[in-house]
Amino acid sequence: MRPLRVLVAEDDLMIGPLLAEVLEDLGHVVVAVVVDAGSAVAAARSHRPDLIIVDINLGEDNGVAAVKAILREGFVPHVFVTGDLLGNLGLGPDAVLIQKPYRRADLVAAITHAIVNASQKVGAAPI
Repeated sequence: MRPLRVLVAEDDLMIGPLLAEVLEDLGHVVVAVVVDAGSAVAAARSHRPDLIIVDINLGEDNGVAAVKAILREGFVPHVFVTGDLLGNLGLGPDAVLIQKPYRRADLVAAITHAIVNASQKVGAAPI
């Protein structure tokens, strides 16, 4: 997999930078770490990332709504993360979701799954 340009949307001020560090250790470029839905939408518009990793609950905001707004401007592979119990979150059958706390291997698998799903949707070769 080639290095990806990744946008991280995480409201926990400790987890966001740690996630960015892990992503960079994996060889990816983190284009921004944001803490709310509005900033996620603006950063996606500005940076045009290859992948978005977004917390479902962005404080008072909703990460799912942020991703839906971003996707209206064009598809971007994405991984949802949550610290809540996994249940019917209404994400759809193709959603990639990992639960906190997650391990590095879980993150790598989720990223790979999101990229493969995206390539199958648009008929392109995997990144």
